[in-house]
Amino acid sequence: MTQQFGDYQNEIYFAGLSGVLPDLPMSFAGLEARAEAALPPGVWSYVAGGAGDEHTQRANVSAFLRWGLVPRMMVGARQRDLSVELFGLSLPSPLLMAPVGVLGLCAQDGHGDLAAARAAARTGVPMIASTLSVDPMEEVAKEFGATPGLFQLYCPSDRELATSLVRRAEAAGFRGIVVTLDTWVTGWRPRDLSTSNFPQLRGHCLANYTSDPVFRSRLAQTPEENPGAAVLHWAGVFPNPLTWDDLPWLRSLTDLPLILKGLSHPEDVRRAKDGGVDGIYCSNHGGRQANGGLPALEALPAVAEAADGLPVLFDSGVRGGADVIKALALGATAVAVGRPYVYGLAAGGTDGIVHVLRSLLAEADLIMAVDGYPTLADLSREALRRTGS
Repeated sequence: MTQQFGDYQNEIYFAGLSGVLPDLPMSFAGLEARAEAALPPGVWSYVAGGAGDEHTQRANVSAFLRWGLVPRMMVGARQRDLSVELFGLSLPSPLLMAPVGVLGLCAQDGHGDLAAARAAARTGVPMIASTLSVDPMEEVAKEFGATPGLFQLYCPSDRELATSLVRRAEAAGFRGIVVTLDTWVTGWRPRDLSTSNFPQLRGHCLANYTSDPVFRSRLAQTPEENPGAAVLHWAGVFPNPLTWDDLPWLRSLTDLPLILKGLSHPEDVRRAKDGGVDGIYCSNHGGRQANGGLPALEALPAVAEAADGLPVLFDSGVRGGADVIKALALGATAVAVGRPYVYGLAAGGTDGIVHVLRSLLAEADLIMAVDGYPTLADLSREALRRTGS
């Protein structure tokens, strides 16, 4: 029988009969408040903040409110199937964990990347592991269990280093490479600027670099002997404004599925497809990189149409199961969540992430049950109506 994610609510209700109440918040607002109380102010502002006055970050969230799912009755949705095929992988649901570059700092033990990987193993929700992590990718991948993981690449300007990072991801067992395009330079982030807080310049979350043989070969002293020099070298190779001329080289790096992250314009999607990529990732980095832009959800339908059969991943503004459903109906093949699971991590470690992921899936599953959409194939654009401008 197909797993019914909505059964999570039965676990909670039946536990309540014995006087056991949830020890983690059930709402995004509650998780956000718990995370703010748990995290140091600098880490909190880095995770919660966005670019400029954060209008685009808010617009990402409010864009979901402009769409409503049309209920369909008497379709017998007792059983729902949320499973999806993605890059040759059979996944129990279309949910993913988006890459987060300070994830490690959001755990009380300082190893949030490992906590997220363990949550992936427990839930079957794949993690897209960031290049910027506290623990090396090999250690993160060991915690995945039977759940596949993807590796997100911030492509350095040193091509030999980029090749080394990809080769290590392959060897560690990652099942795809997600190249982020919109963060070769950091956007204008007033919250972080007001505290002069740039975690990587303080030496945080650089384990994939400092453990890399190519990166280490570029240094006169080891990162352990001279961590400041290692940070400065990282700052010099991180900026890499990729162009379409770089795509053939990127494609040549690996036989793993190659996904380009940050695409919102149909012409960019078509060029990526013509260049041989395996997937499109529609995202505006959760509003963290550029203020004043189009909400990612508004770009999604045209991106999905231009992808013309290629898998489309989506993130930016996802806060609950209803958002997951709407993104799928607008053309996403899989939907990645960011801040909610990070807040779950801050509030409760691996258990907190598991709680958030199970809650998102339970809500999505129950919406499909109540509104009469038994399978993901039933969630098309025709299932939605505009509710406002």
